[in-house]
Amino acid sequence: MLSTLRTAFRIQDLRKRIFFTFWMLVILRIGTHISVPGLDPQAIAQLFKEGTIFSFLDLFSGGAFKQFSIFAMSVTPYVNASIIVQLLTVVIPSWEKLQKEGPEGQKKLNQYMRYGTVILALIQAYGMAVSFRQAVIAPSFWNYTLIALTLTAGTAFVMWLGEQITEKGIGNGISLIIFAGIVSRLPGGLGNGLALLRSGRISVLNVLILVVIGLLVIAAVVAIQEGQRKVPVQYAKRVVGRRMYGGQSTVIPMRVNAAGVIPVIFASSVLTFVPTIASLINKPWPWLKTLANVNYRGFWYNFFYFILIVFFTYFYTAITTNPRDIANNMQKYGGFIPGIRPGKPTADYLDRIVTRITLVGAIFLGLIAILPNFMIRATNIPGLYFGGTSLLIVVGVALETMKQIEAHLIMRQYQGFLK
Repeated sequence: MLSTLRTAFRIQDLRKRIFFTFWMLVILRIGTHISVPGLDPQAIAQLFKEGTIFSFLDLFSGGAFKQFSIFAMSVTPYVNASIIVQLLTVVIPSWEKLQKEGPEGQKKLNQYMRYGTVILALIQAYGMAVSFRQAVIAPSFWNYTLIALTLTAGTAFVMWLGEQITEKGIGNGISLIIFAGIVSRLPGGLGNGLALLRSGRISVLNVLILVVIGLLVIAAVVAIQEGQRKVPVQYAKRVVGRRMYGGQSTVIPMRVNAAGVIPVIFASSVLTFVPTIASLINKPWPWLKTLANVNYRGFWYNFFYFILIVFFTYFYTAITTNPRDIANNMQKYGGFIPGIRPGKPTADYLDRIVTRITLVGAIFLGLIAILPNFMIRATNIPGLYFGGTSLLIVVGVALETMKQIEAHLIMRQYQGFLK
């Protein structure tokens, strides 16, 4: 990895992309310290008690939510909008057609996604303003509207930053924004851990157990992220003109976790959006109060978190991996899996493989995401926010970003050969 980074910095184009990404993230961190007008910071700080949904949402915003800055909602509305758009592509035939039209169709879907982001951000921002009404200096409809518009503008700017990083920088911009938010909390977490260690509230053994669990989780995440089932494929020999093609053997790499960290981000966004809407309704119904004040360390929250991660893993894998298209392309070019007939039998065989290996990846993602509850019991370290979800996103995004850097390096080498 270090050698890849050294090589990347020697290339001017890659160096520009890396520095562009860095400065965009710096701008993001500056914005997390610009507070929304009309709020009492001390009153907001009292709302962030350990175990509330607010402290969990603050993890993904990199501390911006706790300070209630203009970037408090981060990319949560954008992620929710992307979930809705991807679900609707399955339901609406015209949107499904756009998805298959390549870059032009994707551009149109991205436009719908931006509109959806602004609408969802406005709804969620107004819900947050009403939820924090005890922290509003002068509660009124106009002040709530001002707070909602400020937060919506901040989310739109963060969305624009993410798109600029994706286009002109390195890596996926939205994922890197979440990555930067989580990593920015690491120094504060280390400082709190040292303070607890000095005060005697935790022992050195607790810290060692935490480090060992963390290293094992990182190793497991890398193994699952890089794990794949290699399906052998044989191409028949065919003569075109005076040349003979085919006759070689290859493999189709079916990834254990083809969805990456997307299911975790999707599930987290859904579970933070629902309490916001529940607080916005503001009705004296017990079940609404339960949703608005959900404890993210409670059993039911973690149960639905696990179920949503499994669902989104299968959903995203079904969108990105289509066994029928793979089977048709193989048959078109004379390829077949040994022992399996081409066409529909091949598609069914690949579908069974994808279903089985995705189950392993989905269960793994779900277990790692709810890991902090077990880590707190094992280490007795209170306020442990840098847990399984954080490690999944950090390691997953880091691996994907390094793959993009390596892809740029390989592409440059091929361009050099062509010249």
